[in-house]
This record gives sequence, C-alpha cells and structure tokens, in this order.
Amino acid sequence: MDLEKSPPPQQQNPEGCLVVAIRIPVRIVVLVLVVPVRMVWDGLVVAGRFLNDTVFRPLGRALLWVGRAVFVWPFVGLWRYVVVPLGKGLAWLGNVFVVVPCVWLYRYVLTPVGHAIAWVARGIGAGLEWIYVRLLTPLGHGIMWVLTPIGQAIAWCVNGLVWVVRITVTGIGTALYWTARILIVLPALGLWRYILVPVGQVLAVIGREIGEALGHAWRVAGRISRAVGRFLGTLLRWIFVEPVRWVYRSVLTPVGHAVRDVVLRPAAEAARAVGRVARQALESARESVRRARADVRQMLFGRPPEPEEVVRREPAGAETRTLGSSTTALTKD
Repeated sequence: MDLEKSPPPQQQNPEGCLVVAIRIPVRIVVLVLVVPVRMVWDGLVVAGRFLNDTVFRPLGRALLWVGRAVFVWPFVGLWRYVVVPLGKGLAWLGNVFVVVPCVWLYRYVLTPVGHAIAWVARGIGAGLEWIYVRLLTPLGHGIMWVLTPIGQAIAWCVNGLVWVVRITVTGIGTALYWTARILIVLPALGLWRYILVPVGQVLAVIGREIGEALGHAWRVAGRISRAVGRFLGTLLRWIFVEPVRWVYRSVLTPVGHAVRDVVLRPAAEAARAVGRVARQALESARESVRRARADVRQMLFGRPPEPEEVVRREPAGAETRTLGSSTTALTKD
C-alpha cells in the first residue's frame, strides 16, 4: 500500500531531505494509530444510523406530537381564546378610563398652564438678560483690564516650567529607550530571528506532515474499515444467512410440502367429510323432530281441515277461451 500521497503536478514543490525523512515514519505511525479509531468510528456511525432510524426518529416524532399536544396547543388556545380577548377588553378600558382623561387633562389644563409658565419664564429671562448686558458685562470688562498683566506673568512662568519639565522628561525617556533597546529589544530580536523562527519552521513542517498524515491515514483507514466490514458481512452471510436459506429451501420447504400433502390436506378433507356427515345428520335430526312434532300435534288436535276447492270462473283445460271459439260472453247463444 502506498503510504505517500503524491501531490498534483501543478503543486509540486522542491522539498528538503528533512521533510522526506519525517514524512514516512510519521505516516506509518499515524496509520497504525488511526486504523482502530476509524473502525470504531465507522461502527459507531452504523449503530447510530440504525438507532436513529429505528429508535430516535420515531421517539422524536412521538415526543414532538406529545409536546405539541401538552404544551403548544393549550397555550395557543389560551392565547387565542383567553389572552387576546382579555387584552382587547383591557385596551378598551385603558383607552376609556386612562387615555381619554389624560388627553383631556393635557389639552384643557396642562397646555394653558404651560403657556402661562412659558410667558412668565420669558419675562424673567428678559430681565436677567438686561442685568447681564447692562451690569455684569461692564463689570467683567473692568476686572479683566485690572487682572490681564498678572495673568500674563503667571502664564510666562508656567510655560517656562513646562519647558524645563519637557526637556527633563525627554532626556530621561531617551536614556530609558536606549537602555531598554540594548538590554531587552536586541536580545529578544536575536532570540526570535536565530532561534525561535528556525524552531518554528521545523515544528510547522512536523505539524503539516502530521496533519497530512492524519488525513491520509483517515482515508486509508476508511478503505480498510470498509473492506473489513464487507468481509465480516460476507462471512456472516456465508456462516449464518446462507445455511439458514439452504435449510429453508432444501429441508423446511420439502418437509412443509410433504406435511401439507400427506397430513394437512387429508386432515382437511377428512374434516370437510366429517362436517358434511355432521350437517346431514343434523338435517335428518331436524326432519325427524319436525315429523315428531307434526305427529304429536295431529294426535292432540286432530288432522287439520282440508282446504276447500275454489271454483274458478275461468274454464280450465280444453274449455279455455280462445278467439275462434263461441264460448265468450258476446258470441254465446
């Protein structure tokens, strides 16, 4: 079995000896480890599908129907026939007893009061504006004319202090920057460039090969699992199904036909003959009972009177009327 998957022609890249040396052992080890897992996985998949088709899906449908009957339909009925009419009634009551009075109160009470308060506030604002423009503004200009030289002196002192602090902080920051660059950044950069990057590349190659080996081994294990499954199915068919089929065709079917022809059919014919004899005997017994009842009735009550012969107005036999005879009422002499 070829354990090395050849890439497509358009993806062929030159690979080093390290990659080739890592690939074959990794794929062999991964294949040995993955085959049992894939077989167990396929078995679990088959069992899960069987349970899903025979147990979980019918159970889920039954539970879904029960859930609808127990939870959904009662709540739908409650919402449709109780909550919605009750909500409409409460909305109508709220509109009548809350919204309409509030609208009336806002329109005819609060709006006039608000207009009055706004008129008073505008008057107070006009007075405060006159005080600000006519009194406070000239007073503020006079105070600013007195305090401007003092403010400029204070601002110059503050700017000088800020310049000194900025120069000091800049020097300290520059010194700390170069100290940190020499003691931390350059060693860390060398560690990253000359140690971590090569090690990472090697680990990336190993991880890539392990991933490709896992995929390849999973596919190969799937084929092996399918082959084992077919073998076990064939073995089960030859060990159990075919013998049972052969016994059914070669032994049970002829025995059944023989039992049917030798035992069941004669037994059925005999049963039907016995039934016919029993029915005939029953009919004879019924006839004997009817005759005995008739004899007893005759002994007790006598023979019933013979029915009188009714004279028929129509001629019988040879005297039957014909169109050519003169025995009709119109041609009779």
